[in-house]
Amino acid sequence: MKNLAKILGGIIGTFLVLAIVVLGLARVFKFDPGVTHPGLWLSGEVVAEPVTDWTFAKSVRGLTAIQTRDRLVPGMAFSVTTARFIHNGRLYIGSGYPAGKKMPSGRHWNKNILVDPVVRVKIGGKLYDGKLVYLSDPQEHDDIARANGQNLWAPGFYIHLWRFEPLNS
Repeated sequence: MKNLAKILGGIIGTFLVLAIVVLGLARVFKFDPGVTHPGLWLSGEVVAEPVTDWTFAKSVRGLTAIQTRDRLVPGMAFSVTTARFIHNGRLYIGSGYPAGKKMPSGRHWNKNILVDPVVRVKIGGKLYDGKLVYLSDPQEHDDIARANGQNLWAPGFYIHLWRFEPLNS
């Protein structure tokens, strides 16, 4: 029995060391999310100055990546790609939900934001630090939908919006 305990202890210890090494490498080399899979830390150039007008982001192609602080594993990042919307120079992040799903159910990153709203946003290879504020005003939601030339909801689907704010606000 003592030999079995030693063997299991060695296996578990080796696994833990390997996991720490892999996570350390992921932290150093980053691991951006893809269209169909989440990632860890985002790579890119950090923009230190707060952005007051996000209009430039309309011309940047591609999805937006959001890096949250994982609520289950302290110190771990969790990132996904999602849609962005610009309205009156402000940045909004979309999170789509099918009918019958209540926010934040089914979206790990939404749960993370409810616990800690501090995020890092990647647009066009640049990283912006801030916090996300859930948009609960239906009128503002509809205004953003009209301004972006699209309906942010459809039968069986709804896009919740988060407003990106500078960290000092």
